[in-house]
Amino acid sequence: MERIDARGLSCPQPVVLTKNHIDKIGSGEFEIIVDTGTARDNISRLAGNCGWAAAVRNDGEDIVLTLKK
Repeated sequence: MERIDARGLSCPQPVVLTKNHIDKIGSGEFEIIVDTGTARDNISRLAGNCGWAAAVRNDGEDIVLTLKK
């Protein structure tokens, strides 16, 4: 599964990376790794608005979002 590492990036960069990848692949499944609650919330909201499901899990200090459509 493809993983995008957005740790250490300030908003809106994680959201922009996610949106660009969604537009690129159209459908499928990928993970994005972030390290802030704000990025998690914004990416989850973007995913829902774009018709993607977002599953969130904590991996130590990192937050891993699995997006699927």
